Amino acid sequence: MAIASINPTTGEKLKEFSPFDAAEIEKRLKRAENASRKYRRTAFSERSELMEATAELLSVEKERLAEIITLEMGKLFRDSLEEVLRCSRGCRFYADNAERFLEDEPAQTDAARSYVQYEPLGTVLAIMPWNFPFWQVFRFAAPALMAGNVGLLKHASNVPQCAIAIEQLLCSAGFDEGVFQTLLIEPDQVEKIIVDPRVKAVTLTGSEKAGSVVASTAARQIKKSVLELGGSDAFIVMPSANFESALSTAVKARTINTGQSCIAAKRLLVADEIYDEFLDQFVDRMRVLKVGDPMDPATEIGPLATEQILRGVHDQVQKSIALGAKLLTGGNRIHGPGFFYEPTVLVDAPRESPAYGEEVFGPVASIFRVDNAARAIEMANDSSFGLGASVWTNNPEEQKLFTSDLEVGMVFINAMVASDPRLPFGGVKRSGYGRELGAAGTREFTNTKTIWIS
Repeated sequence: MAIASINPTTGEKLKEFSPFDAAEIEKRLKRAENASRKYRRTAFSERSELMEATAELLSVEKERLAEIITLEMGKLFRDSLEEVLRCSRGCRFYADNAERFLEDEPAQTDAARSYVQYEPLGTVLAIMPWNFPFWQVFRFAAPALMAGNVGLLKHASNVPQCAIAIEQLLCSAGFDEGVFQTLLIEPDQVEKIIVDPRVKAVTLTGSEKAGSVVASTAARQIKKSVLELGGSDAFIVMPSANFESALSTAVKARTINTGQSCIAAKRLLVADEIYDEFLDQFVDRMRVLKVGDPMDPATEIGPLATEQILRGVHDQVQKSIALGAKLLTGGNRIHGPGFFYEPTVLVDAPRESPAYGEEVFGPVASIFRVDNAARAIEMANDSSFGLGASVWTNNPEEQKLFTSDLEVGMVFINAMVASDPRLPFGGVKRSGYGRELGAAGTREFTNTKTIWIS
């Protein structure tokens, strides 16, 4: 079956590619193995120069690359530009800091000298999603390559041109052939690559189902894996919050990337004291968002990435309504070409409904009334996911309570949940394990080696 690139704004097929056959996959695995032997011995200064060159190319070619993103998965063009520039900033950050993150750590023992050393694992397979088709890849690639690993990218099947562009970009920056390669393959070809002894670890950003399959395959081979899976992030607003900041950020946090983000604010938990006013204004702002062509600067909501995603979101909304959720705005596909869905607000979604317990990957907000901070924490934690939470309160005691009691990998107080190269990114529960970014993410694909010298 061909791997197709389809413009979600029009439904038009842009290009298609034949999946790699066994011979091409083998050639690339050999190339990665050979590259790994050489690249792991390069100095940090050399890796840093290559990463800086990558950052510069990303900046110079930002408009061309952003257009590929928008055409393949429908992101607003201005957001695609920002995504490419975020990758550039990320590359520069790791070029400047990775050596410090990975320097030998002295330890006080009975030895004459003892320390911890971080060494690259080798070839890492990265299975990446379509929603941030450049940033998701570079937040793996920049720290992993700076640590001395080499990468194989199995990108989502609907963004093959993004995958190819990333490989070409890194080659143009000066990385040797084989240090970073794209694999244009179908999902049923992935298992053989994970179990191949030349692949030392695997990282996946994607769905629970995909993560479970990949993790179990890697575990059978006793291989390291990192999983960044779904989220049903709570966005909590307490009475002491700056009302306008919380409200405007809530709309942005729920509709960023047309709602197709693991860290989007999917469940809004609003204190009873301000609930009615917040709900009225939130619905009004969602209702007037401009839906349309992502290349148009005036557009605020673009298409969903695929027809399948559109149908899935609509099915979740309709099931939730059938179970008792109340629809306040939206709730329908926008008819015509492309994969557009109305910005939607639901309230009173029952616990058994998709809007309460599942990840809804579209511009659909579920809003709940809470009596107090304790009830907000209880509802936020009543989820199989544990990725992030955004909490809006200016009460110091509440801030301390939320940061300690929320069962998530990231808590942002008076700010939207976001990924930042300077901080670890990841979750708990069914949102996955391991960390990307920061010092912790840089060390994920290294051998933490103890050295003892008597």
